[in-house]
Amino acid sequence: MAAVALPAMPGATARAGLVAQIDAVLGQPRFAAASWGVAVVSLDSGHTLYAHHADQLLQPASTAKLFTAALSLSVLGADYRIPTRLLADGRLANGRLNGPLILYGMGDPTLGTAVSADWADQLASQAAARGLRFVHGDLIADDSYFAGPSFGSGWEAGDLQSWFAVPSSALSVQENVIEATLVPGAASGRAARLTFEPADAGFVLAGQIRTTQARTPNDINLYRAPGERTLHAFGSIALGTPAQHFKLAMVDPALQAGAQLRQALRRHGIQLTGKLRAAHWPQDDAIMPTDNNVLGEVLSPALRDILQSGLKRSQNLYLQNLLLLAGAHVPVTTIGFKSTESRAIDAMDALLVRIGIAPSSSLIGEGTGLSRRDLVTPNAMARVLTYLAAQPYAEMVRQALPIAGVDGTLIGHMRRTAAEDNVHAKTGSMAYVHCLAGYVTTATGERLAFAIMLNNYQRPDHAPSAGSDVDAIAVLLANYRGRD
Repeated sequence: MAAVALPAMPGATARAGLVAQIDAVLGQPRFAAASWGVAVVSLDSGHTLYAHHADQLLQPASTAKLFTAALSLSVLGADYRIPTRLLADGRLANGRLNGPLILYGMGDPTLGTAVSADWADQLASQAAARGLRFVHGDLIADDSYFAGPSFGSGWEAGDLQSWFAVPSSALSVQENVIEATLVPGAASGRAARLTFEPADAGFVLAGQIRTTQARTPNDINLYRAPGERTLHAFGSIALGTPAQHFKLAMVDPALQAGAQLRQALRRHGIQLTGKLRAAHWPQDDAIMPTDNNVLGEVLSPALRDILQSGLKRSQNLYLQNLLLLAGAHVPVTTIGFKSTESRAIDAMDALLVRIGIAPSSSLIGEGTGLSRRDLVTPNAMARVLTYLAAQPYAEMVRQALPIAGVDGTLIGHMRRTAAEDNVHAKTGSMAYVHCLAGYVTTATGERLAFAIMLNNYQRPDHAPSAGSDVDAIAVLLANYRGRD
């Protein structure tokens, strides 16, 4: 929801005035039971302009994605491109492969999107160019490159069927989302029609939604228990209701990717005698790619582009996959099993120590901010932003963030204020949590990094949206006419 227009307020001309303005926002009686944390740092002088409970641990929601951005850029680099490979587990002779063909995912979250819509045909074409005509074996869709569960630590079970908490898979396709469309029947009492895109969504459909008389309330319910394939449909939809559209998490993204590749193989004249199956962690029958068994490879866009798309839209799959990619590239230094996610978090903790952030100031356990166990202080958030602003890719990161009034999750925010086309910041919101963290330039040209975090807030009736409350502080920073 777009924030309401913010009232104009003259810019403070001295630090004391700015402090008083922000204090006035935070001190409103309706925030008495809530928790605010704010840190504002000058990138030009290094001085702190404002701090309020800046060392208090708070839930960051999606502003935690800034930590994942810092880690992935540190480990992989802005130009890294993620491979997806087609492998032959056996010898190719006279156009025939005796053994399985393996689609090996290595974390690309963009397969099947606009930037790589033809990925399957690319792989099939490359295999055909190498002489493959007949496969006497199965097609295995292998996503075991990521070792661990397909959901982030602390993600809530109730979210896992939703589009914003899709499985984080090393072999993802179409952002691991199924589009469901519900159309009422031709007459009251008839079953409604529920269709999926892709059509072979992998659901086992149970129940049905009935059509009721026109202008009666809709009662549409779609439920799939975590880890189950059965999608329960029940309730009602009124006659004459326009088609209703829903986004659901895929059951098995790797299997869906394999199905798309199998179709592409047929289009390119490659016959397959075996069946399609998936290999998931912790199965141990997968093979690792080597130079002599790669029949085809497609590469993702550069990490900088994936990061920009992920930050602008707050796309959880992209950032969780980037976290896991970093973990997969970290050398194993311990004895015994550690999940890819745990290795990534260890690497993140080490990076934060190098930046100068105490371990007790950042308790992030996954890559998206979906987990309510994620905790971070405003000072730690501001320090990460300061670190990113000092890197060679600083401007790339700044442009990758949503821009107030211009694009991404801030497109409807802070319009017709000094913050419009000025504030570059990551939003973060979930129930009772509202955060904003990023960069702003003051009226006198001073560059600031800021973290604004509001937790445990239930908006009273008729009060402004919590997003506009957070935005109001960013606007005060943009209006500031002092100089540190």
